[in-house]
Amino acid sequence: MSQPSLPWEGGCRCGQVRLKISAPPLVTMACHCAGCQKMCASAFSLSAAIPSDGFEITQGEPVIGGLHGATRHYFCPRCMSWMFTRPEGMDFFVNLRPTMLDDASWFTPFIETFTSEGLPWAATGAPHSYEAFPPFEAFDGLIQGYAEQVATPAT
Repeated sequence: MSQPSLPWEGGCRCGQVRLKISAPPLVTMACHCAGCQKMCASAFSLSAAIPSDGFEITQGEPVIGGLHGATRHYFCPRCMSWMFTRPEGMDFFVNLRPTMLDDASWFTPFIETFTSEGLPWAATGAPHSYEAFPPFEAFDGLIQGYAEQVATPAT
């Protein structure tokens, strides 16, 4: 999977909130949990874990939505597109919904989580699959594996 050159730009459906990405994802994911299914009205949500220092809102002000808990889900205040999440206790990255990018054609999930809650027909083809969330100690290897996969040209 080859990614376009940085920076990447994107925005919500109505264009009121715009963003810029200047660092590549640490890893890409699909989450099948019931909460994500409800938040995105789909079988799973998609995320690209972007280093916080490579993520910038360039226009507009997203608002917190979803459960309004310690993990903050950000939405456009006008069209209510779920744009990104800042997970509790993990300030070093932002979970961007990759379909907010102007070009998300490169995106494929490397990890899928909460398959135990997934709809029986929903499959992503992610090379790493977990019934729940991967153990925290697995993330270094997953991040390294993703970086190696992205660096390897497709054949």
